[in-house]
Amino acid sequence: MEESREDSGGKIEFLCNPDLAGVIPAPERAGKFIPDWYRSLEREMGMPTKEGLPGLTAKACLPMADAFGLGYVIPLPMSVRLLVPEDRINIQMGWAADAPFQPVEQHHPGQIGAPEPPFQQVMPLKFINPWRIRVPEGYSVLFTQPFNHAELPFSCFTGFVDCDRFHTTVNFPFQWTGPVGDFTLPAGMPIAQLVPIKRDALLRDHEARAASDAEMAEQDEANRMKYNEVSSYAREWRTRK
Repeated sequence: MEESREDSGGKIEFLCNPDLAGVIPAPERAGKFIPDWYRSLEREMGMPTKEGLPGLTAKACLPMADAFGLGYVIPLPMSVRLLVPEDRINIQMGWAADAPFQPVEQHHPGQIGAPEPPFQQVMPLKFINPWRIRVPEGYSVLFTQPFNHAELPFSCFTGFVDCDRFHTTVNFPFQWTGPVGDFTLPAGMPIAQLVPIKRDALLRDHEARAASDAEMAEQDEANRMKYNEVSSYAREWRTRK
């Protein structure tokens, strides 16, 4: 008998075949996968802004840092070799002979309308995900390209799955965006970021209108603080996630 979604106790669970437990890299909080380019970035550029404050890099952008740490990341379960030819279509794939499953498969190009624009030179592939995601009743999961991971040579398509009702695994379709050549994607590389979202918390109504005088005054004051005070976002507006 299927267990109640409430049995997960308000947490997300990642379930794999017992034979794979402890053998393949496990999903982790997304903050565990912050890329080297961001970690090594200096906080200041060494030059002032036009307002006279220190010029800051992306390292000082708290919204970017919060996006890096939002939700969870599923890593590549095993190393994969890709030979990407000049046509970017006839991609060859390889992995260890004793791999417990095939980690990457091809999609039919027609599934994305290739070779019509914008997929003229695209062979759609998919990462085979060995982890079933289990969430409490009422939750869906956003699956997407790892946020701000500009170093990754691929781009995953985004999907939103009702994982409280879908009792099997979700694979990750992607297209190769890196150069042509011979590449090895290492086991443990982040391949998809997951954000559990409670469906009844989604905002379903919207309004687009001219701002009131009070709202414009509020915005002007926020802009003044943003560009003329140090750490104004962290001090006045940010909420820890």
